[in-house]
Amino acid sequence: MTITTPQSGVSTEQEAQAEKMRTIAYNMDLLFPGVYIWLGSIAIRLGGHKPDDSPHRYPGTIDSKYGIAIVLPGYKILTSYKGSYDPR
Repeated sequence: MTITTPQSGVSTEQEAQAEKMRTIAYNMDLLFPGVYIWLGSIAIRLGGHKPDDSPHRYPGTIDSKYGIAIVLPGYKILTSYKGSYDPR
């Protein structure tokens, strides 16, 4: 289980938030089983993996300030997020 909260510093906080959303997008996009919740600057990840950036960095992100997703084994996903994982 990973619970992350904002860090001090403006640019560091923005970078940390972007990384949390990228991690959630990675897990939802690749359908790794887990529960993913994001509310503003708080992100909770139960299950899933950290993004594998070898040989290329995963570019996706979540463009919503809040949401929930449950990815079940067998490639079944239930989510409130209806957007794209593509970066803007």
